[in-house]
This record gives sequence, C-alpha cells and structure tokens, in this order.
Amino acid sequence: MIGLNDGTRIPQLGFGTFQIDPEDTGAAVAHALDVGYRSIDTAAAYGNEREVGGAINGSGIDRAELHVTTKLWNSNQGSDRATTAFEESLSKLGLDYVDLYLIHWPVPSRDLYVETWQAMEELRADGRIRSIGVSNFQESHLDRLADGADTVPAVNQIELHPALQQRRMREAHAQRGIVTEAWSPLAQGQLFDDETLGEIGSGHGKSAAQTMLRWHMQLGNVTIPKSVNPERIESNFDIWDFELSQDEMAAIESLDAGNRIGPDPDEFTG
Repeated sequence: MIGLNDGTRIPQLGFGTFQIDPEDTGAAVAHALDVGYRSIDTAAAYGNEREVGGAINGSGIDRAELHVTTKLWNSNQGSDRATTAFEESLSKLGLDYVDLYLIHWPVPSRDLYVETWQAMEELRADGRIRSIGVSNFQESHLDRLADGADTVPAVNQIELHPALQQRRMREAHAQRGIVTEAWSPLAQGQLFDDETLGEIGSGHGKSAAQTMLRWHMQLGNVTIPKSVNPERIESNFDIWDFELSQDEMAAIESLDAGNRIGPDPDEFTG
C-alpha cells in the first residue's frame, strides 16, 4: 500500500480496464479480484463502469477492502458538468463512494481544469469521493492548480514505462507530495521482446512483463496493468517473490527513449 497526501492509502499494484470491451469487463475484473487485486481502475470514457461495478458488487468482498478509481472525461469539465458526470459514474458503478476520482486529461486549450478541480474539491468534501487527483497533467498544469485551488492532487496518473520513464515528472510529483501512478505500465506489449528485459527476467524465472512491473514497484510507482487473459492477469500479480538488483534497475533505466504511446497532454482534446 502507498500512502497518499490526504491520509488515505492505495494498493501499489492495481488492475486497469482501459480498452476492455464492456462484454469482457465483468469476467476480467472478477478474475482479478479472485487473484488478489484490490484496486480497480476505470473511467467514464472506457464505457465499462457499469460492468466494473457489477463485478465489484458481485464479488462478496467487503467494500472497505477495495480501492476504486474512475475519471472525469474531457467534455464534462466545468463546475456543473463535472458534478453531474460524477453522479452518473457513481450510479453506473453502483457504489456509495469512489476511492479516487481523477480529471482524465487537462485539455489546456479549454482552460477549465482549475474550475473542474474546485468542483471536485466540493465533491470530496461531501464524502462521496475519498481522494481526488489528476491524470496526464504536466508540471505547468500542476502549478496552475496550486495557484487556483486549496488541495494538492493525491495522484497524477501518467503514461510511464521503461521506454518513457518520466523522470522529470516523478521528481515534480515528489516535490509536491503527489504519488506517481503509471498507466500503460507495460508499454502495451511493445517491449515484451526487448532483449534487456528478457535477459533480466530469465535470470529470475520471470517474463519481461513481470520484470517491468517489478521495476515499477521498486521505483515506488502505483501501476495498473490490464489484461483479459486469465493467465496474464495472474502472472502480472505474481511479482512479489523477486527483487531487481541495482545493476538491473540501471539497465532498465538505460531503455528510456522518451517514446510516447499515447497523445501529448499539452495538445490532446479527446
């Protein structure tokens, strides 16, 4: 578990549901919960909140043991829209509260993220959100929030994997007391055949994917790998019985090429 700046905690390894079709979501989340995941990440834009909630509510697991994240989509930024959109997400999830609610993208061209953040502060105050955070925010966006609001984001969820290690953003988060959460922690499979990761993994009897996830753990990142394959869901969780050496961590550090898979946060409008 990782402590957040508001006194709450989040599991370091969670289960992501990005690009999982609604018809596959329930079974994938249910299996993840059976395996032992206790943090589930979704978003309004994923179109699968209802299925995520169904799997959670049908799991029999005490709600207090689970950590549920969802996100506000770009078209719903602004005070009134953000409040309505949150209520719609909560209804689809079938939950009384969410543990973490994020602004999905800053969309600086619309210049509504500070107003949106202020609305989220109010929603948190009424108890239906435990923690509020952001996703895909750059340093300049975090600075704007600091100038225009009272609450420091608990989390910034950003694209982060060995080919895009985001050192500057991780340092900026550490300076502000923000936890770094990595989306696309496995680079969407693009590094599964990487020779360095393969060699390191084989030395531990692990895959390249498990090696990357272990790297995230040792950096202190929160991560949310996704899969619909039951065996991969299980293997992604099986990363607690080995440790990477300093030399192995340095070898993975050398893979940083600044390569984004997703869009540029300064330009993306959705």
